[in-house]
Amino acid sequence: MTTPPQGQNPFAQGQQPYDQPQGQAPYPPQGGYPQQPGQPGFPQPGAAPYAPVPPQPSRKIGFKTIKNIVIVVAVLGVAIGGYIASRDDANTAAVGDCMHRGSTDDNNPDLEVVECSSAKAQYVVLAKIEGTYSALTAESKCTEKAKDFQYSYTESGDGTDFLLCLKDYKK
Repeated sequence: MTTPPQGQNPFAQGQQPYDQPQGQAPYPPQGGYPQQPGQPGFPQPGAAPYAPVPPQPSRKIGFKTIKNIVIVVAVLGVAIGGYIASRDDANTAAVGDCMHRGSTDDNNPDLEVVECSSAKAQYVVLAKIEGTYSALTAESKCTEKAKDFQYSYTESGDGTDFLLCLKDYKK
């Protein structure tokens, strides 16, 4: 076996040794290859370094959206209906208004204001007194304010406490 001479590669086929100058450096200069505008893979001057944003898809109204809208409309309808129905409750009564009893329960007679010309008119309001009253104090307060009263109605807990002094409405 023979020993190759020092500094030479026996497997190099037509390559120049490293110590001989070449037309180009064997490795890229420090920092990589210089960027050359216009070459693929390099951004163009003034161009954004990312892809353009795709256009937004068209918005379609789905089943969930329609369902939610219907629920909101239904809730609003119930709330408005409740408000309109409560406008003729006992708390809106004034002296001279006629009342109708909607329930036979003495604890919750469900009094509502009606037109005095209506067939439903049962009582007329003789006095409306603000404040909280027990059954005993209500009787004495109605006697003081409306001498010919027959019935008293107290309401409390809805923000405004009051007493109505009533008598039968004669048609």
